[in-house]
Parts: sequence; C-alpha cells; structure tokens
Amino acid sequence: MTRSATGAAAVVVAAVALLASGCGSDDAQKASPGSGPGAVDTAHLPQATTYGTVKGAPADPAPNAAQNGTVLHVTKDAMVYDKPDGKPIATLPAQQLKGPTWVPVIAQQSGWRQVLLPSRPNGTSGWLKDDPSLKAAASSYRISVDLAKHKVTVTNGGRTAGTWKVAVGTKKNPTPTGRTFVLAALSPTHPTYSKLIFPLGAHSNSLDKFGGGPGTVALHGWPDSSIFGHDVSHGCVRLPQKALSVLARIPLGSPVQIS
Repeated sequence: MTRSATGAAAVVVAAVALLASGCGSDDAQKASPGSGPGAVDTAHLPQATTYGTVKGAPADPAPNAAQNGTVLHVTKDAMVYDKPDGKPIATLPAQQLKGPTWVPVIAQQSGWRQVLLPSRPNGTSGWLKDDPSLKAAASSYRISVDLAKHKVTVTNGGRTAGTWKVAVGTKKNPTPTGRTFVLAALSPTHPTYSKLIFPLGAHSNSLDKFGGGPGTVALHGWPDSSIFGHDVSHGCVRLPQKALSVLARIPLGSPVQIS
C-alpha cells in the first residue's frame, strides 16, 4: 500500500456501532450535493453507501474473478456513471460510515475506472471518471472466506498472514458469495461481542434490515469459540478475537472473496 493509503486505512472509526452481530447500522449518512461554479446538481441522485440502492448500476461482470488490489481513495464526492461517457446514476461520497472512502477497481479504460460500490444489490458497480481527487493505490492484502470449510484466510503479498475457523450465516440467512471489499473499520464505543468490526461492501440477500440497520455484512470477533465451524449467524462472518489484530492492519478497499 502507498503511504497515503496506509495512513487512511489505519484509522479505526469510533462510535459507529453495528447492531446485533454486526449486520446493521443506526447512523445514516446525509446527502451533500455539489455546489459552486460548474458543479453538477446531484441532489436527485442516490448516494452510493451501504444504506441505499443504486438503480441502473451495472452488475459486477466477473463476481468470482480475482481482484488485482488496485483501490481508489475518493477525497471528495464523485459522480458515478453507468458506463464511460454514460449517464450519472449516483454520487460516491468521500466518507463511508464516518471513515474515508476506498473502493476497489475492477476494470478500466482510457480516462475511466469501474469500481465496486457498497450499495444494494450485491455486486453493484459503477464508473468513475479520472480526476485529481481520486487517489489510486495498491493493497497487497487479500481476504478469502470459504463458507463450506468455515475458514477465513488473509494473505499479504501472496503469503499467509493468518487463517482461522469461523462461523457463517445459516441456510435461512446465508452469507452472500462473490467478490466484495473492506468498507470500514469500526470500534464500538461500548463493545459487546467484538472490539473491532469490519463492514464489507455486501448485504444479506435474505434480510433487508437487521438490528436497526440495512443488513450490512461484516467480519467481526466473537467471544464463544464453540460456534466456529458452524452456520449460526444472520450472514456476518464471526471470527476468533485473535484474528482482529491481523484484520486491523488491512487497508480499506482491500479485496474480499466469499465462496
């Protein structure tokens, strides 16, 4: 990761709690339309956050393909398009869950980059036009979640940084598959089951809402080791507490593959 990306990813945001197993949030973000000379009026567009749905957005064209680790830091609200030189479909705010916005690049062509978005439906993507406010970096970390084996593996530069037995979603509320990314790193003010929570750019496909939030899927710790190796959650991935120190080093926007 470049110096600027590493600094942004090291920030652990406090006071934004994901409720009841980390699959929701009670702190909605507000729109911030563009202003000033030459600005585009974005008031009519949805924000690309974990709280909403982006209609007309292209689906991830290769949800099972590996990501190369290229990530973009969105330093100011950016317009999202349905295709290069297409129509605007959303704005991507500079903050997600009170932390900096980092999204993974999955394709690019001259002057444009396709990124994964944190909105519903899962696999939502969009195109960003190259701009000085978009800062590119590269993450050497990868997170792999194997649902059948109940295992999470973290690699850094191709070398294993940690692997753990975990708990995943039930048959009724399964953990969604496909490629996604680390959206945020949260430190609840009054932690109950986990001192750190890592929301992903994915949602439950069976629950529109959960615990007062939008059904965001997260990686988080769990104090009871007897659940590991079982399907017990509402879609989140529950890890041993010792895994959190490794996850805390992972830059925002880093690739996550759930299979």
